[in-house]
Amino acid sequence: MTQIVLYHNPRCSKSREALALLEDMGIKPELRLYLEKAPDRKELETVLTKLGIPARQLLRNSEEAYKSMNLADTTLTDAELISAMIREPRLIQRPIAISGNRAVIGRPPANILELLV
Repeated sequence: MTQIVLYHNPRCSKSREALALLEDMGIKPELRLYLEKAPDRKELETVLTKLGIPARQLLRNSEEAYKSMNLADTTLTDAELISAMIREPRLIQRPIAISGNRAVIGRPPANILELLV
């Protein structure tokens, strides 16, 4: 059985749906409660590599911190955006499911099924 790590926020409906989807399939993912313990730079860089996206695409632009930190500024580097996500982990899209060297953002939660094929 493939081990899946789920970046999970129990207060997020999409994150809860993703967890329920996996559990309904008999998969008990390792939960990464990233709001309780923010990921460090290396961890976020690894997640971005597995997702195959730049840091900007991992940002939740609806968060107040996005506006207050002026993260819409397109001159900000990936390193600067990663630093912002480390300081304010609520900025990180969720849920994220990781299996081996692959990862997907679970929006919609059915995207997670891509890891099972």
